[in-house]
Amino acid sequence: MKNIFFLFLNIVCWQSGIHAQRPLVRRQLTVSTVLQSKMVIQQNKPFKVWGTALPGERVSVKADWLSGPVSVQANEAGSYLAIVEVPAARKGDYREHSLSVSAGTEKIELKHLLIGDIWFCSGQSNMQFAVHEMSDSVSQLATASRPGLRLLNVALNFSAAPTGSITGSWSYATPATVSKFSAVGYVFGKTLQQHLDIPVGLIFSGIGASKVQAFLPREVLHTDSLLDATYLQPYLNSPHSREVIDKSFTFEKVTRPYLLYNALIHPFLNLSIKGFCWYQGESNNRERTVYTRATIAMIKAWRHAFGQGDLPFEYVQIAPFGHDTLDPGRRTDAFFREAQQKIMKLSNTMMVSTMDVGDKNNLHPKKKKPVGERLAMVALNRTYGWLQIPYQGPAFDYMQIRGDSVTIHFTPQTLAGGLRTRDGSAPRFFELCGSDRHFYPAVARIAADAVTVRADQVRHPVAVRYAFFNYPVTNLENGAGFPALPFRTDDWPEDAR
Repeated sequence: MKNIFFLFLNIVCWQSGIHAQRPLVRRQLTVSTVLQSKMVIQQNKPFKVWGTALPGERVSVKADWLSGPVSVQANEAGSYLAIVEVPAARKGDYREHSLSVSAGTEKIELKHLLIGDIWFCSGQSNMQFAVHEMSDSVSQLATASRPGLRLLNVALNFSAAPTGSITGSWSYATPATVSKFSAVGYVFGKTLQQHLDIPVGLIFSGIGASKVQAFLPREVLHTDSLLDATYLQPYLNSPHSREVIDKSFTFEKVTRPYLLYNALIHPFLNLSIKGFCWYQGESNNRERTVYTRATIAMIKAWRHAFGQGDLPFEYVQIAPFGHDTLDPGRRTDAFFREAQQKIMKLSNTMMVSTMDVGDKNNLHPKKKKPVGERLAMVALNRTYGWLQIPYQGPAFDYMQIRGDSVTIHFTPQTLAGGLRTRDGSAPRFFELCGSDRHFYPAVARIAADAVTVRADQVRHPVAVRYAFFNYPVTNLENGAGFPALPFRTDDWPEDAR
């Protein structure tokens, strides 16, 4: 009867989810949600393995590329961090590796790991813009099965305080996973892998409609008087700062200071990476000096927090968009693009132009392939040392005034095969003005490695502007196909026409 009674008790407990003889034990050992099977591990840098265990417990980390384990002790709070040496990636080597973390009787295994380079992609909607939305999505997805390319799409989150966890899974690049991934990020990573022939990992951690201040740490905003007054204090003094924050998207919430930094950037600070790709600005497009200052502060803050020196930071200039349909004289985006170009004064940063791929009726142009490829060319030249690869378009150097015409010269290193136009027509969107500061459309022609411009209305030119409108889809480029950067030779306020 006694045995029958215990049999009956076990059946009742099993049906009710209660295990009388094998009580549930909460797992004590964890690894960061950033660290997963299928991820890429950054070559030639320490791989930090972190998580939680019982306070004081010994944690052993064993990587199959090491001869022995790395052992650390969890601190009083139950946190541990082990540092694993990682070798250099070898060309053509796509062998998958494994790594285990154990403590006591518990063990966690990470499998199907690759050793290569990780690039961290962030920004707003034009970086989030997915491969399936591209103008050439069919051809992109037809070749998207790339086991050596790994992707991590990070789910949206907000946090008032720095957090350490994320939601999202590392995956192989397949048509299904690539379809929903950042188009600019994917083309960038695919192009790198094709040239370097090593594993590449891509992380997208951003959200559409976001503003730069959302990606800045609170303390950085507070210690800069301009950023504090422009972004932080207005938020702290608003009712929004006292709301309970959840993960749901609103257009207003993604503009709040520091919340996205805490939730989407901070969790990755222990991760070794190769560099950053950034595409953001449309939501800040009415700003000038403060945007340049905020973005430079953000780059410095990220580099400091990641603790890996002046990591490469590549970013995209906002594309032409048809604001001019409302007011042909508006130059809001032109002045903003100028503010973006000034970010390049910070070391190891580089901007790519989109002046030839804009869409008058769409803030999110579908031609993302050239953008990703240009970012990859920057990385190949500037970061990987492939100096034979051009990576930038013609940039203004100086002008010469001769009578009623002006000759524009470009910096020699940006000519890359000389000047040309994409469509064989004369260069468009040059303007001249005289002492009245009224700009008139100018006729331009290419003369060797320079451009000469003149306008019938301007007998004595004093200043030139190029592509200084909201929507100038340009045709002037160098021999490598990179568009000329917009510029102006004056420094007058915005009311100049």
